[in-house]
Amino acid sequence: MKGRVASDEPESREMEITGGPSTQHRAENNQSVYKVGFPPKKSLLREFTDTVKETLFHDEPLRPYKDQPVSRKLVLGLQFLFPILEWGRQYSFNKFKGDLIAGLTIASLCIPQDIGYAKLANLDPQYGLYSSFVPPLIYAAMGSSRDIAIGPVAVVSLLLGTLIREEFDPVGFIIDFLSHAAIVGFMGGAAITIALQQLKGFLGVKNFTTKTDIVSVMKSVWGNVHHGWNWETTVIGSAFLAFLLITKYIGKRKKSLFWVPAIAPLISVVVATFCVYITRADKRGVQIVKDIRKGVNPSSVHKIHFTGPYLGKGFRIGAVAGMVALTEAIAIGRTFAAMKDYQIDGNKEMVALGTMNIIGSLTSCYIATGSFSRSAVNFMAGCSTAVSNIVMSIVVLLTLLLITPLFKYTPNAILASIIISAVLNLIDIKGAYLIWKCDKLDFIACMGAFFGVIFISVEIGLLIAVSISVAKIILQVTRPRTVLLGNLPRTTIYRNVDQYPEATKVPGVVVVRVDSAIYFNNSNYIKERILRWLRDEEDRIKEQNLPRIEFLIVELSPVTEIDTTGIHAFEELHTILQKRSVQLVLANPGPAVIEKLQLAKFTELIGEKHIYLTVGEAVANCAPKSREDA
Repeated sequence: MKGRVASDEPESREMEITGGPSTQHRAENNQSVYKVGFPPKKSLLREFTDTVKETLFHDEPLRPYKDQPVSRKLVLGLQFLFPILEWGRQYSFNKFKGDLIAGLTIASLCIPQDIGYAKLANLDPQYGLYSSFVPPLIYAAMGSSRDIAIGPVAVVSLLLGTLIREEFDPVGFIIDFLSHAAIVGFMGGAAITIALQQLKGFLGVKNFTTKTDIVSVMKSVWGNVHHGWNWETTVIGSAFLAFLLITKYIGKRKKSLFWVPAIAPLISVVVATFCVYITRADKRGVQIVKDIRKGVNPSSVHKIHFTGPYLGKGFRIGAVAGMVALTEAIAIGRTFAAMKDYQIDGNKEMVALGTMNIIGSLTSCYIATGSFSRSAVNFMAGCSTAVSNIVMSIVVLLTLLLITPLFKYTPNAILASIIISAVLNLIDIKGAYLIWKCDKLDFIACMGAFFGVIFISVEIGLLIAVSISVAKIILQVTRPRTVLLGNLPRTTIYRNVDQYPEATKVPGVVVVRVDSAIYFNNSNYIKERILRWLRDEEDRIKEQNLPRIEFLIVELSPVTEIDTTGIHAFEELHTILQKRSVQLVLANPGPAVIEKLQLAKFTELIGEKHIYLTVGEAVANCAPKSREDA
């Protein structure tokens, strides 16, 4: 085997062969120019460093620093931490005009939303405004997205409001296993839960349940229908909710009117506040915001403690809310980056989001992230850079310094209406339908998360979503796909006979492909499944009176890894086949696989002559007469 050319190219890359002279000659002589080779041996240290590099630094983040002077490396390092130093050099007045309009537009949207989201998180209203002042400034300097608008968002606010009220012990690190389908279901369920929670302010109910499940909420709502509802509050909420939904419809139908739904919340707040003030409806039971603290963010350093009974709870809440916030922000950033044909850097985004929330925690902010509704408005308003976030922050600062007392008579019903209209966008019916069409297991995860959130609680919905996602991974890993291959006529290409019904089986040969890495948790299943393919074919040839099977070819190009249990399973397979007088043949094992098979001396066990570069060459050498007949 020494000196042979290695190849890890899959069988799918074989060229279609139409029977040229050289190909026919090779087939007739059962010879090939190329054979399966072994990768060069590496030292333990080299193997370890290569593994670490591929695992943690696959995108080569230090590549730009290579062969650069120290001064240039310092500049590149600062530009990595603060991308504003890079794009700021090309900033122009034309870009500023777009950013100014976009910043003013999203500020008009964020101010009423922030007050409402703070109440959703069981915080005083000013904390929502605090979270749209400091974090956007940090992100503008450190983020890599030009379009993300930063601030508190509904789902994170709900998580904080729910998890702070209740002792939450599960998930934590396994939230990484949330699939897209589970997130769609979770977001939809969270949207309905958020909307149901707003019925307290929307209807003016004073004695409202603290539970979040739909059954408890509806019992609380209908239990107060005769004496708990305030009709003036309900009229205010209904009228302005209808107004907000109509403006959203107008904005969707005509893209040039994107600013209409953007300024609608602020108009609603101003009009509703004025109406309550001149009619003094608060004296007749209409609940209002009352006082909002005036001034910039106070320091909260003295409130941070690393001891005490709330340390563990704070860590768990931070882990869950932080992961949701990070996932949402990166997804939003990539969406709008694709529209403008640029890339965002995931590493920079994590640094920026983490830094802005750390600094935010020191300045009385709660968790902020990218808001989809604000980012969409920012994009439509023509933002060019993250300066639009700076403009928004300045407007929020002026609001904190000058006009917060004017929100005293803002009715809670209008804030509830703004939140309800905002979270309706989180219900992705089209996405759920697409998931149903594409993958039924994914749809189960989606619906499990959805119903778990609305019927039990947010944390149970998260657990159900993670559990189903993990169960799907385990199922796919422990029960990988194996397929029977056949020869496409007039070629040396072998494909799945179910996908290509015209593919023909070769007499005396069974060709099976394994579509997964082979580990301890699936090796026995793979062995048994291969033997079942063999038994099925043996039964078929008996019925059709065909020649007995002499060779079993296993196509290994999709197999990226194999462990010692997998090798042992192949040894057992070889022993079983020997008793049946069937020869095991391997086709196109990758470098990692063939190296381990060689170290385990499995290549000596089956014979190196039974390891081929392609299935076509394996069939040509194992059954040349049958191949010529085909």
